[in-house]
Amino acid sequence: MDTYYIDGEFVSDDKSIISVKDIIVLRSFGVFDLLITYNKRPFHLEDHIKRLENSARCIGLELNHTVSEICEIVRETLSRNPHHQESAIRIVCSGGVSSDGLNPEGWGILMVMVTPRPELPGNWYTDGANVITVDGERFIPAAKSTCYLTAVLAMRRAKKDNAIEAVYVDRNNRILEGTTTNFFCFIKNKLVTSHRNILPGITRSVIIELSKEFFDLQTRDIGISELPDMEEVFITASNKEIVPIVQINGRQIGNGRVGERTSKIMQLFRNYTNAYGEGGPCMALNTCN
Repeated sequence: MDTYYIDGEFVSDDKSIISVKDIIVLRSFGVFDLLITYNKRPFHLEDHIKRLENSARCIGLELNHTVSEICEIVRETLSRNPHHQESAIRIVCSGGVSSDGLNPEGWGILMVMVTPRPELPGNWYTDGANVITVDGERFIPAAKSTCYLTAVLAMRRAKKDNAIEAVYVDRNNRILEGTTTNFFCFIKNKLVTSHRNILPGITRSVIIELSKEFFDLQTRDIGISELPDMEEVFITASNKEIVPIVQINGRQIGNGRVGERTSKIMQLFRNYTNAYGEGGPCMALNTCN
């Protein structure tokens, strides 16, 4: 059984409760962040919590813990789950109990849920995966809020089409990001990634830094019309790492196999996370705790 941190207490997962009057339940007013461990070391923990703090700021949610306090709570929660080989860590800040069910009244509660890191299908990484595009974009994209209705509906469509992810295309026909991922592609030997109206992914930032030495990098708008020009595509996320994409909307990308440049970036990231797990030096995004 796993141990969670819920509003100042460490409790078993089956005893973790919050009020049904909390507006995270009633109105999806809250923020969260997700990260995983390498060799039981939380990956860029402080960067994730700083992003959580920014998410709260974007939606006007007050946090009653500092970044350093949340870091310590996460580490303590991890230490209480020694049975995990590797962990997934979900940090949630709720909007708090609201008497009218709409307006926040003071601080909400902090929750840290540590669960075993899930094993994803190996063929995603060796053979590549399929995604679809959907019209839409996230509300307040810089905030990782708990309002995920758009994503739930998009993923319902993706699963129907045997795709692992749905990628948002906005009203200006720009490819933005996936429901839980960032988007990269190679076009004319340049590594390209969307640069605005997206959630700034931590894994995305690492990939950008790792790739600068090896590839000509462009952070810019990507039009859906550029889909036929894409030579290689991959998506990134904390829990998925780097997933090569070989088909979008039924259209084959490149030769339909995992590309050499994508494989190179996957190896760079693997080397980086292996070193990170051993406590080695890492790049300065903000911090590498």
